[in-house]
Amino acid sequence: MDAVTFFAARLRWQTDPSDLAAERAGGAGPIVVDTRNEASWQQGRIPGSLHVPGSELADRIGGLVPDLAADVVVYCWGPGCNGSTRAALRLAELGYTHVRELIGGFEYWAREGLAIETDAGRTRRPVDDLTAPVASLHAHA
Repeated sequence: MDAVTFFAARLRWQTDPSDLAAERAGGAGPIVVDTRNEASWQQGRIPGSLHVPGSELADRIGGLVPDLAADVVVYCWGPGCNGSTRAALRLAELGYTHVRELIGGFEYWAREGLAIETDAGRTRRPVDDLTAPVASLHAHA
């Protein structure tokens, strides 16, 4: 595999928080699936995401996302978690043809100052200047 093929494949099967936020702000964005456990979901999540823990994915995803050609983005905690990688693989094995992984996961979504939701409502964390320019991300939902 050459470098062009490798990097093109990564861009096809992965997205990052700011690109996902831009897609969603443009309307008709992908279906976003949080694969973490219940306690993690309650602590915070990407607004509008579906909660399907990895252990329940095979049993529940067909009822929530019946279209195997749907644009689906999966996420877990962050770079130290491979739950989204496992979920993306499982969805591909189940026949989903357009599955992407959110690199950086929920951690980088929140660290970039993008909107998060908890059971108490919607909020944002301050932008971490080690992950994104402080002024550039305030416009994303």
